[in-house]
Amino acid sequence: MAELPTPDSPETRAARLILSLRSQGVNDPRVLAALEKTPREMFTPDLFKERSWEDSALPIACGQTISQPFIVGLMTQALTLDRRTRVLEIGTGSGYQTAVLSRLSRLVYTVERYRTLMREAEDRFRRLELTNVITRFGDGGDGWPEQAPFDRIMVTAAAPEEPTVLLAQLKPDGVLVAPVGKGPVQQLIRYAGDGAGGFLQETLCDVRFVPLLDGVAREL
Repeated sequence: MAELPTPDSPETRAARLILSLRSQGVNDPRVLAALEKTPREMFTPDLFKERSWEDSALPIACGQTISQPFIVGLMTQALTLDRRTRVLEIGTGSGYQTAVLSRLSRLVYTVERYRTLMREAEDRFRRLELTNVITRFGDGGDGWPEQAPFDRIMVTAAAPEEPTVLLAQLKPDGVLVAPVGKGPVQQLIRYAGDGAGGFLQETLCDVRFVPLLDGVAREL
């Protein structure tokens, strides 16, 4: 007979988190299922393992963070993904958001400026057998022009202004979601292509992201 999950098990914590996200407006069942199936503890540093399933951002290496699950869910939901979509992600980080995207898309292209983070994320992708993720170490602000245009683009660092370079790599009817702003608080904006070269903009909420920096990081 199978053992029931304990009140402190990852399964129970995940279930509580999913209920919380649903109450906050993340209500796409496919997005919620992808979040529930992605083991956030695998992407969290040992020091914070006990907090893996909290709805909060947590520190990772290189001064970066693993995003709050609500924000991951909200941004993923705003992309309106399906199994035909090719997604560009700017800022791999721990790989948690990438893993969620991979469960909902055909291909995920992800760019990271920290080689340490990229290597660690690639190892997690291998262990999770995520075969539809393609990685690049490079400057996320440049996007991935060789693979453009993309159906969807997600930016997981704050662009100081409208990300025109990335918008140019989007299909005419594509969607880009990014935090935009120069201050400590930015606006999460959804850009939806109108099919004629323009974009409809929708502000989703205020957010706090690390800034989108130029170039690749120099690591010791």
